[in-house]
Amino acid sequence: MALNPQVTNLIIILGMMQVSKKIPFDDPQVLLGVRILYIVTNIIIAGVYLYLQNKINAKKDLTTLKYVEPAPMGSADEPKLITTTVHSYDLQQLRALWKSQLMGIGMMGVMHLYFKYTNPLLIQSIIPLKGALEGNLVKIHLFGSPAIGDLKRPWKAAGGLMGMGGQGEPKSDKKSIEQAERAGSGGVKEE
Repeated sequence: MALNPQVTNLIIILGMMQVSKKIPFDDPQVLLGVRILYIVTNIIIAGVYLYLQNKINAKKDLTTLKYVEPAPMGSADEPKLITTTVHSYDLQQLRALWKSQLMGIGMMGVMHLYFKYTNPLLIQSIIPLKGALEGNLVKIHLFGSPAIGDLKRPWKAAGGLMGMGGQGEPKSDKKSIEQAERAGSGGVKEE
C-alpha cells in the first residue's frame, strides 16, 4: 500500500524541520551548501520540464479530447465543455507546472532574501523535486506509463489542504459531454 503523496510530503516536512534545527545555518559554508542544493534541485526540475516539453512536441498527439470543466466553486456559471487535443492538453498542464514552480521560487526568494529565513531552503530543495517526479506528465512521458486509470486525461485537479480542492473534477463521460453540448456551454476548440 503506497502512501498518499500529501502524507509523504507532510512526513518529509516534519522530518526536515527537525533536521534543519540541527544544521548550523549561521556558518557561511553550510548556508552556501544549502543554497547550492536549492539551486541544483530547481535546475533539475527545469531540465525535467524542458525534456517533457520536447517529448510532448515530438509525439504531437492530435487525438481529440473532450471533457466538461466544472464551474468554479461558489460560482453560478455552468460547467464548460472543452474540446482540445492531447498535445494541447499536455502543454497546458506543463505550463501550469512551470507557473507553479516559478511561483515557488519567487516565494522562496522573498522568504530567504528579504525575510532572511533559511530553514525553508532545505525543505524546498526536496518537496518540489519529489512533486515534479510524481506528476502525471512525468509518469507518462518520462517513465513511459500508459495513460489509463488515474493517468487517463483529463486529470483530476490536485486537491488543496486535506484533499479539499476548489473545483470538482473534470468529467469526460459521454453523458456529461452530451449534456454540456445541448446546454451550449463551450465546445470551441482550444489551441
